[in-house]
Amino acid sequence: MIPRRLAGCVLALAIAACGKKDSAAQQRAAQGDRVIPVSVAKVEQKDFPVFLDGLGTVTAYRTVTVRSQVDGRLDSVVFREGQEVKKGEVLAQIDPRPFQIQLHQGEGALARDQAQLVGAQRNLARFEDLAKRKLIAQQQADDQRALVGQFEGAVRIDRAAIETAKLNLAYARITSPIDGIAGIRNVDPGNLIHASDANGIVTIAQLDPIAVIFTLPQDVLPQVSGQLRQGALEVRVLARDGGAEMGRGKLEVIDNAINATTATLRLKAVLSNPQRLLWPNQFVKARLLLTTRQGAMVMPAAAVQRGPDGSFVYVVQGDSTVQPHPIQIELQQGDEAIVGKGVNVGDAVVTEGQNQLRPGSKVAARQPGQGRDAGPPAPREGTMPAATGQQQGPQQPRRGSP
Repeated sequence: MIPRRLAGCVLALAIAACGKKDSAAQQRAAQGDRVIPVSVAKVEQKDFPVFLDGLGTVTAYRTVTVRSQVDGRLDSVVFREGQEVKKGEVLAQIDPRPFQIQLHQGEGALARDQAQLVGAQRNLARFEDLAKRKLIAQQQADDQRALVGQFEGAVRIDRAAIETAKLNLAYARITSPIDGIAGIRNVDPGNLIHASDANGIVTIAQLDPIAVIFTLPQDVLPQVSGQLRQGALEVRVLARDGGAEMGRGKLEVIDNAINATTATLRLKAVLSNPQRLLWPNQFVKARLLLTTRQGAMVMPAAAVQRGPDGSFVYVVQGDSTVQPHPIQIELQQGDEAIVGKGVNVGDAVVTEGQNQLRPGSKVAARQPGQGRDAGPPAPREGTMPAATGQQQGPQQPRRGSP
């Protein structure tokens, strides 16, 4: 005979086990009938630009340090710091009087030597006539001819001295060699400056057009050089955080050497900069448009799931259920991916909420950007609501096979 107390315990345990089985069965039934809210997007066919992204630095297209080419006292500085200057515009003036004096000296020496040359030429004509008539020795005529040659050389030297004086006088008037922006002045008026000064007077930087130097991995060199041979490649320059676009230009040149330390390749792009959005030494993000895939099949990258058998997506069927489809990804860039096969254009793929799905799950599809429902679907009569647990964040892709 089983004791009465033991029999009661066995009966209680049996009743509890039955209750748990009924509750688990009810929860499974509720989950099987529950409609899961998910975000979906359509598979599209469109032209897909392929970019190569790199970090870069803005540099002036041309930079010139303006130095004096003659020694002298700096009389005046005409430009303002930060001023936009044009090629040939006067920037500063060195005291021109020493060079004017040199010019006057050269002109005086030229007049003297020209007069002596004229006299020597007349005497040479007389001596040659007398020598023909044997009235003087031939040596006298030859000596006079040599004297004429000396005066001709002196005249040429005087003319060169005049040209040097004029050149120094022009150098005393310092002008801008390029169009650009004047930097901070390095010397003030009144100082004695020399042609050997290292710092110069000011630095002029050409900012329109402007250049961007950026780097890419060395592995992309065959692709870039191959596309560059077919024509100019477009480069888009973005802010450092990749947000606002600051300009577009063309790839100018690929550096002639690879950096062996970083295994990267330097490239230079040139673009217009009329609004001065780009400034030398500014860090930017450069996007090189390598090519454009015509008529590619494109879907959001968030729809792609990874499993032991490869990539797959959940495709919404006509009866609002989902089925996993194995796919082949040809290229993923940013938030989009090019699909080789596995889906068709127009298919609705799940982009959010995949971790709650199983093959055959019933879903309520909404387009990306639509708000979530006010709350979870109300439980059917006679079922227990599923435990919610703590509040979930953004859905992460579920790892595992479909």
